[in-house]
Amino acid sequence: MSYWVFGYGSLIWRPGFEYVDAHQALLRGLHRQLCIYSFTHRGTEDRPGLVFGLDRGGACRGMAFEVDRGIWNDTHAYLREREQGNDVYKESWRQVELADGRTVEALTFVADRSHRQYAGRLAREEQLRLVRQGVGNSGKNPEYVINTYAHLHEMNIKDEGLKWLHDSLVKDS
Repeated sequence: MSYWVFGYGSLIWRPGFEYVDAHQALLRGLHRQLCIYSFTHRGTEDRPGLVFGLDRGGACRGMAFEVDRGIWNDTHAYLREREQGNDVYKESWRQVELADGRTVEALTFVADRSHRQYAGRLAREEQLRLVRQGVGNSGKNPEYVINTYAHLHEMNIKDEGLKWLHDSLVKDS
C-alpha cells in the first residue's frame, strides 16, 4: 500500500520528498487560484506576495505523487511543516484521476476561506502588483509564478490568466 499527494503549484516542480511514481492528475471540485497572501515564503506581512491555493469550484490538473508507506510518516510531517506553517491550508483527502485512468485518494491542501491570508479572487492587475513586490524566505514571488507557469506549460496545462501574469513578469526581467 502507498499514499498519494496532489501537487498543483510549487509541489509540481519542487516536491521536496521522495516518491515512488508521479502522474499527471485531475482533481474535480477545486481549482488552482492565486488566492493566498504570502507572509513567509514569498512575501512578508508588510509586503505580502501571492501564492496558489486550491479554491472551490471547477477542476485542477496537476501532479499526483505516490509515496511508499514506509516513509509516509516522515513525508506527511514534512508536508505539514511546509504547507501548514500559517494554517492557511486545510488538509483534505480527495479523489484524483490519474492520466492512466486510475482513481486514487490523494492528500491535498485546500485554501481556508476563513483565514486572514485568504485573498479570494483578485483582479489580475492586483495579482501582478502583489507578485511583483513579494520577497520571502523562499525567494522572490515572480520566480515562483514563472516556474509554476513554465511547468504547467510543459505539462500542456493551459491557464490564460496565469499566462498573462507570466508574460507581464517576464517583460519586467
